[in-house]
Amino acid sequence: MSNLNETHDKNLKSWVETANIKGSEFPIQNLPFGIFKSIGSKDIGQAGIRIGDQIVVLEKLLQCSVLRGKAEVAALKSRGGCLNPLMELGHDYWSELRKQVSDFLKYGSKPFTHSDVLIPIADVEMCMPAQIGDYTDFYSSINHATNVGKLFRPDNPLLPNYKHIPIAYHGRSSSIRVSGYATRRPIGQIKNADATEPVLSVCDKLDYETELGVFVGSVNDLGEIITLDQAEEHIFGCCILNDWSARDIQAWEYQPLGPFLAKNFATTISPWIITKEALIPYRCKSYKRPLADPKPLPYLNSRTHERLGGLDIDFEVSIRTEKMRKENIPAMVIGRPPFKDMYWTISQMLTHHTINGCNLRSGDFYGSGTISGSEKNQLGSLLEVTEGGKTDIVFPSGEKRKFLKDGDEVIMKAWCGGGDDLIKIGFGECRSIILSALEI
Repeated sequence: MSNLNETHDKNLKSWVETANIKGSEFPIQNLPFGIFKSIGSKDIGQAGIRIGDQIVVLEKLLQCSVLRGKAEVAALKSRGGCLNPLMELGHDYWSELRKQVSDFLKYGSKPFTHSDVLIPIADVEMCMPAQIGDYTDFYSSINHATNVGKLFRPDNPLLPNYKHIPIAYHGRSSSIRVSGYATRRPIGQIKNADATEPVLSVCDKLDYETELGVFVGSVNDLGEIITLDQAEEHIFGCCILNDWSARDIQAWEYQPLGPFLAKNFATTISPWIITKEALIPYRCKSYKRPLADPKPLPYLNSRTHERLGGLDIDFEVSIRTEKMRKENIPAMVIGRPPFKDMYWTISQMLTHHTINGCNLRSGDFYGSGTISGSEKNQLGSLLEVTEGGKTDIVFPSGEKRKFLKDGDEVIMKAWCGGGDDLIKIGFGECRSIILSALEI
């Protein structure tokens, strides 16, 4: 498990002035990775590191001979429009690149003009940061699982296996898109409660799910298990994930094998990968289970993990309707879910994924499942907020919603810290507007 180093120093400042503004999401302590291209360009994109309102172009650092050793190798591997080859190198290479970029950006070490190595974020559009081979979505919030379970099984909301095993399903990687890409309302088989037969229809109960996305870095061979205390070294970083869900399609199809068309039509992620190393100061105790709960099996438990397995990340999800945009009304916050309350951690998820010998590849991706806290204002999906559509959300525009309508924009944000003791590490935004369904 990695430790704090000089890149985490809260007193560190950069010669990029916008990185030093109090509350900035991208201070020098963050330095997330992403792939970008010039606005309107048809290029495959290139790798960069976010600092303030600028991007450090890794190709320009190579051209200026700034990087050495493992950092140079890592930057060379970032060429080609995706970060997969960089991810595969492993923690030592990621960490050394982060350190040398931090040294280059820190106040007092500015050797070039801004235009030599930087490009303003306003001049680019963001691309998918990696080629995602496989995508797995977990179900790791006990609050969310309980809330949803109560809608269908009021007397027994949690199934018997939930507290023993990280539940997951395999998703569809081909429909994952980066923030800003519009989401098309899906079509599928729907069977209403009072109907005898299903019909092919447009989804009427479109929902979001607020999640943390995790990118796998270094790999394991087929048959090799990644232990719990090794898991962190195999995680490259995290982003925000919106797991769009068609609740009416899901209600008809999910038994007996779980989600299919209700989930695979779209998934949206934020463009910047916040490295696991940047998140080290925000590790916290893993979820403290009640004494009556079963203790995790030994492969899912360790003293180190109990002490530092959790992550203290705050999320916020808001909606802005088309009418609100036209009337210049700000987005309305629907929920602020805390990630530290997750029943299963991202390391437990990774370890469980490989306990049967499943091999993971660089760029593989998994989601935490919907994040929900224990309070009404901490819910991560409309299914929970409206109690399955029984109640309305009322917006400042006078509009009401049980589920999402065409033209609605869902905006998710996430961050760590921001108080007196810890620098704020932001994840940026994950946003998308709902488009109407195609004609059947």
